[in-house]
Amino acid sequence: MNNLTPVIQKLIIANVAIFVLFSIFPDYKPYLLIYPFGTEYFKPFQLVTYMFLHGGIGHLLMNMLGLFFLGPYLERALGAEKFLILYLASGLLAGVAQMTLTGHPGLGASGAVYGVLIGFAVMFPNVKLMFLFIPYPIRAIYMAIGIVCYDLFFGLANINDGIGHFAHLGGALMGFILIMLWKPKINRWN
Repeated sequence: MNNLTPVIQKLIIANVAIFVLFSIFPDYKPYLLIYPFGTEYFKPFQLVTYMFLHGGIGHLLMNMLGLFFLGPYLERALGAEKFLILYLASGLLAGVAQMTLTGHPGLGASGAVYGVLIGFAVMFPNVKLMFLFIPYPIRAIYMAIGIVCYDLFFGLANINDGIGHFAHLGGALMGFILIMLWKPKINRWN
């Protein structure tokens, strides 16, 4: 069965194409990052553009793998329109969280992908997933809780590890909120 659904396919193509484009023209990339509110560098369009930039091939690969493996199930359950709303809204709240809580510029689709991860875990809590570095299947709900706790700990510890922990949490929160709002209207639940 073809795993790629229409929205997932377009999102992956867009992310990879933009990564390649800014690998060729890196001087323009800083204008599209998300910068904190109130700084001279912040522009409203960055709330969208930052989601399609990545810090390196590993960053891009991790985000696109998460989208590739979890996204199609969520897109099929929600429908293309609601899935795209969830993805973009999660990315938007992730960007706002990054700007307001850290004061650092940010980039990447991680917040949007976290919205997808949490949405998947809420809709399909008992599905067993294999975490990339743990060779043991873990229920989706436990994996999601573990990843959120990890980001909450490191975000509150204010460790400057170059990871947007609050962006991840913002995306996760939006994914959770939207799925809980839509849950009564969706027929496919595990």
